[in-house]
Amino acid sequence: MRKNTLKQKLNAGKATIGGFVNSPAPSLVETMGWLGFDFVIIDCEHCPMDYETTENMIRAAELSDITPVVRIGMNVQQHVQRYMDAGAAGVLMPLINTGEEARAVVDAVKYPPMGRRGLFGGRGSMYGVQDMAEYVKEANEETFIAIQIETLEAIENQDEIIGTENVDLVFLGPGDLSSVFGVHGQLRHPKVVETIETLTPKILAAGKHVGSIAMDGGHARQWSDIGIKWLVSGTNRFFSAGCQAYLNDVRSSLDG
Repeated sequence: MRKNTLKQKLNAGKATIGGFVNSPAPSLVETMGWLGFDFVIIDCEHCPMDYETTENMIRAAELSDITPVVRIGMNVQQHVQRYMDAGAAGVLMPLINTGEEARAVVDAVKYPPMGRRGLFGGRGSMYGVQDMAEYVKEANEETFIAIQIETLEAIENQDEIIGTENVDLVFLGPGDLSSVFGVHGQLRHPKVVETIETLTPKILAAGKHVGSIAMDGGHARQWSDIGIKWLVSGTNRFFSAGCQAYLNDVRSSLDG
């Protein structure tokens, strides 16, 4: 199994930069790797990717040496396993509201004795070419587990969620936090920021990494300064910003 460079960078205290891939496009994933992003999140919660397309997006990530994480919309073991067997280096599971739900993610991703994942010779083990005992050991070491706190129930159960063994990172989702606080889409609203700033030291003290949305460089610096090292935005935002900058530049030149 491939070494998980995302885990290596985070464990070394480095900031990592990634993006949600919102379209079923392996070429987009590959391009992000060539551009130098540290990881991609293939968003199968909100976006229309199927299993086969996701597997090809994972292949594209491997080609350009970027770590592929899949955001999975259903916390069901047989569902999670299909993405892991397709070669995902890790998962991001949204809407974790209890410690029991967090533990279910670990069970689906990790093999016994760490979890309950079913054994299969998929892409991760080179379709069974790799010795399976060796693969299981490596998979338990290298796979990356991130869970999201983004609801009032999750905030209420924060201690049991944060304390879940073998979770690598807790993602604090400002979008959904803004919704539950009634300030929809205001990712920098004081109540959203306060919640993230309050939870971050607790997560770090539990020996886990913290992730959140970084809208721009200043936002990234704000989070990095308090210990958030998994910094994410979305390819829709990247595309819109790039297109708008190009249009403005060309139109300005032509008008001049």
